[in-house]
Amino acid sequence: MGEEMKVIVFGLADEEYGIEVDKVRTIERMMPITRVPKTLSFVKGVINLRGVVIPVIDLRGRFGLPESEPTDGSRIIIVAVNDLEVGFIVDTANDVIDIDSDTIDTPPEVVGGIKAKYLRGVAKIGDDRLLIMLNLSEVLNKSEIIQLEQQEA
Repeated sequence: MGEEMKVIVFGLADEEYGIEVDKVRTIERMMPITRVPKTLSFVKGVINLRGVVIPVIDLRGRFGLPESEPTDGSRIIIVAVNDLEVGFIVDTANDVIDIDSDTIDTPPEVVGGIKAKYLRGVAKIGDDRLLIMLNLSEVLNKSEIIQLEQQEA
């Protein structure tokens, strides 16, 4: 058996994704997002969360999926990577599950239209459920993080 890991499950365009719980700070309902000029199209702007300004990325846009209007189910998942806090807009976020790290397979080149570099792997859960594990450091790759940090400055 590999290590048990706790994973937050979120939905995006009919697929289920996972992020390790220890990378997630909090999950918030949609809130007003302040647009920031001259940013990449998937950077929606910033939110003020309890006095902290956090950049928000639309994960659909980040992955090149069609963007959609937020719904009642939409959530902003606040993640922390390399001392940077960033919010991801997702369609739903509803579940915390335990998975065994041994069940994570290398991702195929493209999953759900998303390039493999953004993915850590695909976890099999039960007989018919696949969970696409994100590679957060690549989703927030350095050059883009630098752009985000410059906005905050």
